[in-house]
Amino acid sequence: MLIQSILFVVLVVGGTALISWPLGRYMKWAMDPGDPSSGPAGWKDRAFRAVGGPLTAQDQTWKRYMVAMLAFNVVMFVVVYGFLALQQYLPLNPDGKEGLEASLIFNTAASFTTNTNLQHYSGEVSLSYLSQLGGLMWLQFVSAATGIAALAALARGLAGRPLGNFFLDVQRASFLVLLPLAFVVAILLVVGGVPMTFDGAAVATTLEGVQQTIARGPVAAFVAIKQLGTNGGGFFGPNSTHPLENPGFWTNILEMVAIIIIPMACVWMFGRIIGRMRHAGVIFAVMLAFLLVKTTGAVWFEAAPTQAFANLPIEQTVGNLEGKELRFGPTGGPLWSVLTSSTSNGSVGAMHDSLNPMTGLMPMIGMWLNATFGGVGVGMVNMFLYIVVGVFIAGMMIGRTPEYLGWRVEAREVKFALFALLAHGLFILGGTALFSATPWGAETLNNVGPHGFSEILYEFTSASANNGSGFEGLGDNTGPWNLATGIVMLLARFIPIILPLAIVGSLSAKRRSAESSGTLSVEGGVFATMLAATIVVVGALTFFPAATLGPIAEHVIYMN
Repeated sequence: MLIQSILFVVLVVGGTALISWPLGRYMKWAMDPGDPSSGPAGWKDRAFRAVGGPLTAQDQTWKRYMVAMLAFNVVMFVVVYGFLALQQYLPLNPDGKEGLEASLIFNTAASFTTNTNLQHYSGEVSLSYLSQLGGLMWLQFVSAATGIAALAALARGLAGRPLGNFFLDVQRASFLVLLPLAFVVAILLVVGGVPMTFDGAAVATTLEGVQQTIARGPVAAFVAIKQLGTNGGGFFGPNSTHPLENPGFWTNILEMVAIIIIPMACVWMFGRIIGRMRHAGVIFAVMLAFLLVKTTGAVWFEAAPTQAFANLPIEQTVGNLEGKELRFGPTGGPLWSVLTSSTSNGSVGAMHDSLNPMTGLMPMIGMWLNATFGGVGVGMVNMFLYIVVGVFIAGMMIGRTPEYLGWRVEAREVKFALFALLAHGLFILGGTALFSATPWGAETLNNVGPHGFSEILYEFTSASANNGSGFEGLGDNTGPWNLATGIVMLLARFIPIILPLAIVGSLSAKRRSAESSGTLSVEGGVFATMLAATIVVVGALTFFPAATLGPIAEHVIYMN
């Protein structure tokens, strides 16, 4: 059993890490091709500039880049809000889906615009094919492309170059990175048994003579970008535990690989753009170490029997199988929970509400830190915030001016970084406190005590980390939940993108100096240790008290 678990983790995580290296090289070619004005290598950018017209004509400052990004995302939000509000009047609605309630429309539009894909509805019950494909799947491409674009701009700025043009970057990410990968993964999913059809629901008669209505649709295309773009929003309510989203062992492997492949490759893309691959290797190693620690903890804690079956005549010999897909084995669920929360994916291969208490803590930790590979593009952007703080602390400790890649890191940059990191904690803990103390949260719980607290804590953690998974014992499709998490998702998406761009703008206004023997190297073990310590200290100081009230307290109760 132990050997099988280790081999499974090595196959998924280790195999994906190897594939991410060449993908990172390709992404650098796609996102940062050099001078597009001449030569055969510039054909794609010349085509994108022709499509974009004046919007893509020139490079942008960090402020113009930010404004362009925000304006584009406002358009995304408005368009999809219209799709959801008017779906009963629009085509591709063979099953006659009605319009959604207003607060749910707001929550869903905010969720998919921000690459969160938190779902307070079941897709097969509530949405037409046009809403799923023309609205939500479109957002799964362009919201992911926004994150990749932001990282590319950040890296160019740190390399001492213009940030580029947002509209050009979004086209590059959408058409050169996400669309080709999604096409390949969708084909493989169809081969694996995932349906791809525009027909309405199928009506089947069971052996007992009972008629069943089986929802289906263009599932493979939706699932491919759902996984690759760290989106996570399922075509069906049960997400990737549904047999039509994830039919078997090999589709399960494919979907887990798809969760982390682009976030891993983004680290290598970042290193190639700034011209410091050894530095990227150190960052990758720190991220991978955190990922493996959380995976080990999740698999280990989930090997214990569940207390839900303690008084039932059920023999538990292979760990906690409550809420698991038996066809994926006892390791698949815990591993998926770590991968989906280490990124901002949020899809589920097991019901997180059924995880043992300390296993459930592992995905929470992934979302609290929000930088162990993270969402496409933005995971590395979030890690940059920790790097700024870590470099500043290290410089102060050794009595030298803090520098990063030749740029002097001063109080202004550190304030921006700390504001972004602390805002993440404020959204989670403030929302949890409010809903724990009011009927808005208390009356929507199916559990009391520490587990009920954990359900509220997880929901706001997921919203703030732009993740989208949940402890689904929570009745979260209410006006207060829809509005509160929608607002949190919007703020938590754009603050950690805007402030790093502001940091780069501030650094770029300074004179860049050559690194000397007194500069802290960012390519060795000392930097890796300092970076890891910064992540642990910030996370522990911010979230440990909440963890003790939720999963840790529940674990202690079960032990007694």
